[in-house]
Amino acid sequence: MLVMLLMGSVVSFAVITLPPGDYLTAHIARLKSQGGDVGEEQAEALRRQYGLDYPVYVQYFKWMGRLLRGDMGRSFRWNRPVSEVIGERLPMTMLISAITLIITYLIAIPIGIYSAVRQYSIGDYVFTVLGFAGVSVPSFLLALILMMFAYRTFGISIGGLFSPDYINAPWSWYKVEDLIKHLPIPLLVIGLGGTAYLVRVMRAMLLDELPKPYVQTARAKGLRENKLLAKYPIRVALNPIASTVGWALPGIFSGQTIVAIVLDLPTIGPVLYNSLMTQDMFLASSTIMITTALTLVGTLISDVLIAWLDPRIRYA
Repeated sequence: MLVMLLMGSVVSFAVITLPPGDYLTAHIARLKSQGGDVGEEQAEALRRQYGLDYPVYVQYFKWMGRLLRGDMGRSFRWNRPVSEVIGERLPMTMLISAITLIITYLIAIPIGIYSAVRQYSIGDYVFTVLGFAGVSVPSFLLALILMMFAYRTFGISIGGLFSPDYINAPWSWYKVEDLIKHLPIPLLVIGLGGTAYLVRVMRAMLLDELPKPYVQTARAKGLRENKLLAKYPIRVALNPIASTVGWALPGIFSGQTIVAIVLDLPTIGPVLYNSLMTQDMFLASSTIMITTALTLVGTLISDVLIAWLDPRIRYA
């Protein structure tokens, strides 16, 4: 994991600095487009201020040295420490993503089991159609459709997580209540695709397990159907779903970037996107490093869960 983190830091920093120019180049171009006059001396002073007068490899080692001491550096665009920029958006990102993840699993697994046990029933056909629709429709497109529908039908905007009166207001019960009113749309949009995908996976895996000899033997011994399903085939069918935890943790941290931009959600995804577009390398690299670390931790958790669910893996 340490080797992967080191490789991830090198790759992320290199990719961000590969395009021609840097943050200061784009910043000076914006100032000039707005009528500002930035001389050569002033540009050189700004370059020294941002630490961009060093070669790329020196900038990387300086950033890594600060990172090992718990300092992620300073964001060029926000002119604030990276930890503050990430920290102020982290609670809402984790709230939305964690609730979506929990609801996704709670809905997808029972529906997948039902569709497999009641194969070719009316309910199975209905869930199959909805599943294909959920997988096929991009989340950002669904967000745009819902926003247009809400505006044309009710004359309201469903973007953001708060009403205009509560965006900068201090936390109170009324602000929490306003947040709860705005949560269903982001949860629906972000969770639909993942739920539909997991339903299809759970159904397919369980259908593959049900005809196997060990299930038939358990039935022949008189084991009750519900107990049989829970004890044997469902545990095996959960293996690929347990493996998705490795993707879930970085998803909880970053959120769905495109959906967050469309719905104007105050999550980390849009910040990461803007930092990549403006070559705000310390903010972008630190965010990618955290995502990489969470991916590695999530993969470890997935391996432990799979070994717990399926004893065959422990004995392999």
